[in-house]
Amino acid sequence: MKINKINPVNAIQNYRQQQDIHQEKKTSKKSMQRDEVQISPEAKELLNTKPTGREEKIESLKESVSNGTYHVDAGKIAEKLLPYFKK
Repeated sequence: MKINKINPVNAIQNYRQQQDIHQEKKTSKKSMQRDEVQISPEAKELLNTKPTGREEKIESLKESVSNGTYHVDAGKIAEKLLPYFKK
């Protein structure tokens, strides 16, 4: 049986050539691709519409909190938490 000597330098060079080819493919793909964002007409409409009743309620809550007149009803909080703890 005859065993041929393996030249490790050639093996490394072949690997590097393959690696270089792979890197070139990656860079060429990246330069061709661009990120793009498209916003649907429905989303644009949602951005432009603002609920008026909710804004007024939020403003009144902000004012009452800043004035110190905001009152929390513990009974209402307990009613909402009770079903959660019964599970």
